[in-house]
Amino acid sequence: MLTRELIVATAVRVLDGEGLEALSMRRLGAELGTAATAFYRHVASKDELIELVVDEVYGEVVVVENGDPADWRTPAEACARSLRAAILRHPWSVQLFGAAGLSYLGPNTMDRTDRMLGILEAAGFPLFAANQAMAAIGSFVVGVTTNEAAALSLMARNGLSMEEWVASTLPVAAQAAEPYPRLRRLYAAQLARGINLDAVREDQFSFGLRHLLDSLESERTSG
Repeated sequence: MLTRELIVATAVRVLDGEGLEALSMRRLGAELGTAATAFYRHVASKDELIELVVDEVYGEVVVVENGDPADWRTPAEACARSLRAAILRHPWSVQLFGAAGLSYLGPNTMDRTDRMLGILEAAGFPLFAANQAMAAIGSFVVGVTTNEAAALSLMARNGLSMEEWVASTLPVAAQAAEPYPRLRRLYAAQLARGINLDAVREDQFSFGLRHLLDSLESERTSG
């Protein structure tokens, strides 16, 4: 029996396997053995389908309420890391977050948003400032994971492991950096000590998130 839930689950499976370019009502019809027109009884348009698959990704985001209203940073960091992990499990999704909320606000999106607003408001952020803080955190996560998801998708398309990808790209980057003294020193040092891309990505994410939360804490206490 064709249902909205089955359509969304199939769309996510197609997207995970083949990327955003593969998503179409015709393709979903082929996967489910039904005419594309049958979908419109459950999903009004492809735009709404995009909202639904993004909301499905939001459903994987964990909001931790630790019982201490003053400690907003722990749940904020946990939520940011959970959102990052969800996006990287579905690298195609990062391209769709900009469209989310334009035609359909899904229950997962609304639930996580409302709960995080409650955590921030309980910590002393006025509601409007809590919304701005949450938007800043979300924008940071999406910005960082855009580059990460692109790299993961590129590796998948070329059938390379992370180690193989680093081994093939870093020497090329080092050669391109020859005319630029600071980049030349940076890449030379990375080549000399070896590079763990997972550790680099984690360090960069943690660095940016820590300083963003520091800034938001300063804004909260000064307000």
